[in-house]
Amino acid sequence: MTDLTQLTVKSTLALLKNKQVSSLELTRAYLDRIENLEPQVQAFITRTPELAIQQAKAADEERAQGNLHGKALLGLPVAVKDVLALQNVRCTCGSRILEDFIPPYTATSVQRLLDAGVVVLGKTNTDEFAMGSSTENSAYQTTHNPWDLERVPGGSSGGSAAAVAARLAPVAMGTDTGGSVRQPASLCGVTGLKPTYGRVSRYGLVAYGSSLDSVGLLAQTAEDISLMINYMAGFDPLDATSADLPLSPIDLPQEANFQGKRIGVPKEYFIEGIQPEVEEQVRTAITHMESLGAEVIPVSLPHTEYALPVYYLIAPAEASANLARYDGIRFGYTAEAENLLENYKNSRGTAFGAEVKRRIMLGTYALSAGYYDAYYGQAQKVRTLIKRDFETVFEQVDVIATPVAPNTAFKIGQLADDPLAMYLEDVFTLPINLAGIPGLAFPVGFDHKGLPVGMQLLGPHFGENLLLEMAHAYQLSTDWHMRVPTGI
Repeated sequence: MTDLTQLTVKSTLALLKNKQVSSLELTRAYLDRIENLEPQVQAFITRTPELAIQQAKAADEERAQGNLHGKALLGLPVAVKDVLALQNVRCTCGSRILEDFIPPYTATSVQRLLDAGVVVLGKTNTDEFAMGSSTENSAYQTTHNPWDLERVPGGSSGGSAAAVAARLAPVAMGTDTGGSVRQPASLCGVTGLKPTYGRVSRYGLVAYGSSLDSVGLLAQTAEDISLMINYMAGFDPLDATSADLPLSPIDLPQEANFQGKRIGVPKEYFIEGIQPEVEEQVRTAITHMESLGAEVIPVSLPHTEYALPVYYLIAPAEASANLARYDGIRFGYTAEAENLLENYKNSRGTAFGAEVKRRIMLGTYALSAGYYDAYYGQAQKVRTLIKRDFETVFEQVDVIATPVAPNTAFKIGQLADDPLAMYLEDVFTLPINLAGIPGLAFPVGFDHKGLPVGMQLLGPHFGENLLLEMAHAYQLSTDWHMRVPTGI
């Protein structure tokens, strides 16, 4: 019999629809696989087997009764990153300060998938408050890359990426503030979408950088993501930044054809220090698209070099404000103290990890009197220039193609004592969040160690459909996305 955990979302939904498999059978197959492989991979902070069985049974009953209206994902198991609220299920954000926090409500993006019928397998591991590129900053555990268990899966959605790569879930929700969906997708050999800022509601996402955060998806294929994103996207009155712009139907091509498509290749993304095999595989993928009819056009995004310092002023500044609410009084961890000031210091000092403290201090400094205009104010002006660079290039091309990360997955602990080197891992992903545009990462090959290499297609605002259509065309003519990890 076919191993149910090896199927794509599309194949799984077809089996469920045709009643060739029940949601209960499917869910139990995933729960069994999680039970077997989780000690090695450590993708989940909180597993929800009882909830999953309950939801699967309910899905099977609804299908038997014909109650399918609006429930195109009925019975499909998913994993949810542990920065998205799910009512009555612990939400830690990878931090000790929220170790026992039980949300009284559900994030809009999660609720919309629940409304479409999904089954939740659990909450996946994340760098603390989504601050990191390796999932080593989690207060609970380090997730291991299924391709090589001694290496990181990327971050901060490393738990979600590893879960999909290890086939512990057919699809997982992630978030992307500076590359946190795309970079782990690249390092784990899966497909990951960061939508346009405002395309998916942020309500119920525990905030890190409010002007940068996006809720996205990780799955085996672009086609899988296209089947899911419609149900997550759309206007939400609970999120003032959500766009009142419906997502038009995604028309995936039936054959690998790039005819009429213009692909921009920016010189600023092929820099000194990039792993040669990463550049080679990405350029080979671009050449392959050209052979299928695409026109490849050299372009320039001249302010790219400023994206890293700009991001590490804006994101920590927003984090400093957002994380002020964890004061040891209202919710979360409370330390013993004799007075109010001591309570603040002890609670935050004990329960926040080193990286979170580092970013809070950076952000507080950038926002302080006498420095605001020189740092945060200037960063916002340069952010505008970065955004304009993309707008100018999209007048010439349909999409932009770049590497996702400068290197393949690095060893656990390799960059742990070098924050700057860790920050540089996101050098190709940060500009996209600053500009608010969509990005889609997908596998395009392997290095000599058998580690996945990913590339990303970037589109204009609300250009998710185009990215998914083009990635699907590429995946019709290659099989990188169907390779299964050998590390487990």
